[in-house]
Amino acid sequence: MLNKLIQIITNSLDETRALGEKTGKHLEPGTVLALTGDLGSGKTTFVQGLAKGLDVPDNYYITSPTYTLINEYPGRCHLFHVDLYRIENYADFDDIGLYEILRSDGIVAIEWADKLPKNLLPEYLAIHIDILNNESRKISMAAHGLREENLIRRINREKRWD
Repeated sequence: MLNKLIQIITNSLDETRALGEKTGKHLEPGTVLALTGDLGSGKTTFVQGLAKGLDVPDNYYITSPTYTLINEYPGRCHLFHVDLYRIENYADFDDIGLYEILRSDGIVAIEWADKLPKNLLPEYLAIHIDILNNESRKISMAAHGLREENLIRRINREKRWD
């Protein structure tokens, strides 16, 4: 179980961003991250750090694609930032090109991933963020696949998240 699940407490937006950055530095092409958590829990903050870890240029400001549904960013690996908050049904996934993106060799970070159909993602890193208080978050990462288990192992070796 050690290589399949880790839980980390962050105590500020900066620490959540730093954990995202360290995660991004370890990502391999084609990795999918399924982010869940309440509104305001820090999913976009985590993706901001992820983008930094993927060497997305600083002139790109990472925002939640709530209205655009998908934002794309260049970097070491192409980053697709997907937000399913406003998606009503599975037919919309084809309309926004989600299935095509999932087959790419880019990194796909999906906010509100609990809206995805069960079994759509054969391999992915599940990231759930719980709000502990105004600043602190409990971030749980669960591996679904060998590549993701290796990712958890590499992240787990990191002793500091800030």
